[in-house]
Amino acid sequence: MTKRVLLSWSSGKDSAWALWLLRKDPSVQVVALLTTVSEPTGRVAMHAVRSELLAAQAKAAGLPLWQVSLPDPCPNTEYAARMSHVVERARADNIDAIAFGDLFLEDIRRYREERLAESGLEVLFPLWQLPTRALAREMLAAGLRAHLASVDTTQLPASLAGRSFDETLLSELPAAADPCGENGEFHTFVSAGPMFREPVSVRLGEITQHDGFARADLLPA
Repeated sequence: MTKRVLLSWSSGKDSAWALWLLRKDPSVQVVALLTTVSEPTGRVAMHAVRSELLAAQAKAAGLPLWQVSLPDPCPNTEYAARMSHVVERARADNIDAIAFGDLFLEDIRRYREERLAESGLEVLFPLWQLPTRALAREMLAAGLRAHLASVDTTQLPASLAGRSFDETLLSELPAAADPCGENGEFHTFVSAGPMFREPVSVRLGEITQHDGFARADLLPA
């Protein structure tokens, strides 16, 4: 029996690669993408990606997008309430599991599992503990294309915001930085790859710095 899966979608390379791996599993059917966006800005939190680009990604992936708006700041009680509606919708749609693109942060995995423990939904982590240096190069070799949408300037130079995620970038990262940005060093926006039917056209807009982050405003081309 095919397992119907809802995939948590950040707009970045890890969730995109999770989609690719899940689609290669004949026992799984990814039926929709789930994204939370900031209510005041209409953008993905941390990644600061515009909702128009999210919609373009979903179209390129050939999947419906479940978009959940969250206030900023978002109290835990409000977050839990809004996500409970997602669980209800998932059950009504006969979804069996929710998948996440986390790589190795145990506290994040535990948080997700605890939140969904009583939902009746299985929790999947298709990228879990894959070696990130090899994974980053596997992504590039498969044709994944991405830009750094957000950079934590306490860990990396602000000048990396807006840069392409490529071999040159990987060679320039400090030795302490994770090649996939799993420690929050950077967040990406994926514009092409084997998980998409066609590329998402994107161009680089203004780069701003605020609250310790440098963000590239990516625009539909």
